[in-house]
Amino acid sequence: MWTHPSWQGRLLPHPLPPGERLRAYASWCNAVEGNTTFYATPSRSTSESWAAQLPPDFRFLVKLPKTVTHERRLADCDEDLRSFLSAVEPLEARTHALWVQLPGSFGPTDLGVLAAFLRRLPRTYRYAVEVRHRAFFEDPRCERALERVLAGAGAEWVPFDTVEFFRSRPTSDAERDAWTKKPRVPRRSTALTDHPVIRYLGRDDTDETVAGWRFWVGRIAEWLREGRSPTFFVHTPDNAEALTLARRFHDEVRERVPEVAPLPEPEPASPPALF
Repeated sequence: MWTHPSWQGRLLPHPLPPGERLRAYASWCNAVEGNTTFYATPSRSTSESWAAQLPPDFRFLVKLPKTVTHERRLADCDEDLRSFLSAVEPLEARTHALWVQLPGSFGPTDLGVLAAFLRRLPRTYRYAVEVRHRAFFEDPRCERALERVLAGAGAEWVPFDTVEFFRSRPTSDAERDAWTKKPRVPRRSTALTDHPVIRYLGRDDTDETVAGWRFWVGRIAEWLREGRSPTFFVHTPDNAEALTLARRFHDEVRERVPEVAPLPEPEPASPPALF
């Protein structure tokens, strides 16, 4: 996600041709969730355009298409998977991980399918798996079983922390919409690899969002001191301030771990005034 309507002309220059939109986003943040690839496999030329817009240290989390994860549920999907991998090959150097987001109905009885799927994947990528079935969070046996499958493939478990969001009732249309769609699962904060990925959902109220991420500021700082290289994504129901919030979170982590590099200076949303 790098073309949110509410950012245009306010945080990002507008209008921008497609070949410059990701570049403008990358002046604010050094990582992005490639959610668009879930809905449609991009053309190879589109992937080439994305890759050309990104600096070498940028982290692109590329989500596998829903035909693979949700419709075929990782089974009998080799043709769709090959087409997808071929299409995103130009992004390989920028791909921090291929993101396998699974539906809430994908549970412990499906772990054999997941293990077989991960074994078939090329070793040229890292993999990050997001599950939403509550058993993985509430039953220690299911949790350990999933961890064994992921460890066998060197894959990370991506938690989606919605604890702060569900702490109180929704107060806006965007929050009410998210209330019916986002997973309500316990917080998980254990890293399986040196490259943990965290997704965090706050509220449309900035103060509530910031209060809810205090736990993660401490945990990310711990991981950095351990030599890990975490990636943290900030969401709110309307995402209007997601870019500024991401930079604020980064600054709070840097206060605890000063050796973390600063983010780039954002590209101005509008040209400077002459007078």
